[in-house]
Amino acid sequence: MGFADRPEPNFGRVALDAGASTQGSYLIVLDAQAPAYWDGWRLGLTVSFLRANRLGYYGQGNNTVYDPDSTTASSYFYRVSRTNQAARLTVQRRIVGPLRVLAGGSLEHASFRPLPGTTLYQRDSVGPFSDAVARAGLIVDTRDLEVDPHRGVFAEALVASGKGYTRATGSVHVYVHPLRRLILAGRLGAENITGTAPISVQQTMETSEGQIVAVGGARSLRGYYDGRFLGPGKLVGGLEARYGVKWLPRVLELKLFGFYDAGRVFGPGESVELTRHGLHAAWGGGAALVLLRNSLIILEAGKGTEPMLVTFATAWSF
Repeated sequence: MGFADRPEPNFGRVALDAGASTQGSYLIVLDAQAPAYWDGWRLGLTVSFLRANRLGYYGQGNNTVYDPDSTTASSYFYRVSRTNQAARLTVQRRIVGPLRVLAGGSLEHASFRPLPGTTLYQRDSVGPFSDAVARAGLIVDTRDLEVDPHRGVFAEALVASGKGYTRATGSVHVYVHPLRRLILAGRLGAENITGTAPISVQQTMETSEGQIVAVGGARSLRGYYDGRFLGPGKLVGGLEARYGVKWLPRVLELKLFGFYDAGRVFGPGESVELTRHGLHAAWGGGAALVLLRNSLIILEAGKGTEPMLVTFATAWSF
């Protein structure tokens, strides 16, 4: 018998997550993933029913203003209720070495409901939107471990076509391990949506693992609220230093880390480009506990130009 160290967190799993809040939000997600069950293939199927009953909405564009005086306990000025049902299928096939090809599709229905009182969303109110998306892409992945990389590169180029729009997304994540307990990580990503994309599409950014909220939030721009900046074009970047204060590699690792994130959106008709102008930036740090090869718990805080945010997560931002 032999043992081969693989980067995938498991051969396959099926999970059912459900939850609800006292504010009217709920979540039901059935997620089936087989990253290594069949050699050379990765399959993923996710079916979700969600309602974010206090979702942030701050207007459209890169220069929207956040006024804390409009966020009293009884005010929903920066809030909207969003309901979403979706099914997403993704298939990946290894071509050679670290190169994989991706194909997939999804069906989604999203609807918004204004909350009581005067809200910013009322100005941009839209009807329900049903979408059918086909996506394809190329992925290069040399990470030593997917859940908690110590070294390697992850790069992806994706194209998705939906109802009346097309989005092209690219990102590169780099991990280096210069010292025994120190890991440095960097990320650069961009997305451009052409055509007429609804608000529900502009609130997210495509990845091979699923859509993430952008720009703003734990996966795109920490230190800012989820979806703080809304637009069809997106640019995100970040640097992170992770240091192991308790270091039993791949058994137990307790890490302290610091980060710098930056990002912005581009409005309709603007070209998405690599630029320093108009970037929103945030600094922060936290602690992460890694158990074995597939369990990660993170507590972090970030501060941009708006109130500091504390986040609990079970995955690295990148």
